[in-house]
Amino acid sequence: MLLAKPPSPVDWVVSPTPFDYRTAESLMHARARAIADGENSELVWLLEHPALYTAGTSAKDSDLLAPNRLPVFRTGRGGQFTYHGPGQRIGYVMLDLKRRKPDVRAFVFELEAWLIDALEELGVSAQRRERRVGLWVVNGAREEKIAALGIRLSRWVSLHGISLNVDPDLSHYGGIVPCGISEHGVTSLAALGIDADMRSVDRALRRHFEVHFGPTVESSSPQL
Repeated sequence: MLLAKPPSPVDWVVSPTPFDYRTAESLMHARARAIADGENSELVWLLEHPALYTAGTSAKDSDLLAPNRLPVFRTGRGGQFTYHGPGQRIGYVMLDLKRRKPDVRAFVFELEAWLIDALEELGVSAQRRERRVGLWVVNGAREEKIAALGIRLSRWVSLHGISLNVDPDLSHYGGIVPCGISEHGVTSLAALGIDADMRSVDRALRRHFEVHFGPTVESSSPQL
């Protein structure tokens, strides 16, 4: 567990309908500032977005294969191009690493471990791959990505976080080179034959988050 000392419970918010990207990003940054200032508690916010592409700080314009297909948002997270849309669980993770362990690599490793354990509960064996961001499953002769990570730190508070493909429209990944990796595919729980709705995914995520990061408390809003 990535803890320097027992923390206060992390607020846990689930938004039931797709949430506008720019509004969500604004709320996330405001909450992270309040966390850094000691004015609010840490937060995990689970949500979905309307169909869109985001470009991280390492994104190459050549990896946007269909620039007119969906809205494109430039963002401050690490990484390259990715897709977000209905059927994909996004987790904005706002944790204060000063209170925990100010080690970025350890934090990313723990985020990956959280997702690996949650996916294991859901019936999927996901693995890390050296020099490849995200979590991968072996599907026949192919390796396919099922979850992505992209974070940024501001005053040691994390921003952005994780995405897990539950049952999104995978055809939209054809408009980009996902995370700059063209030689491997993208998959989802549904494509792997896993019958899991968003509620069961959320329950698994919350259970295993608490194992890796500490207790949570349900909250109704990400706002201050």
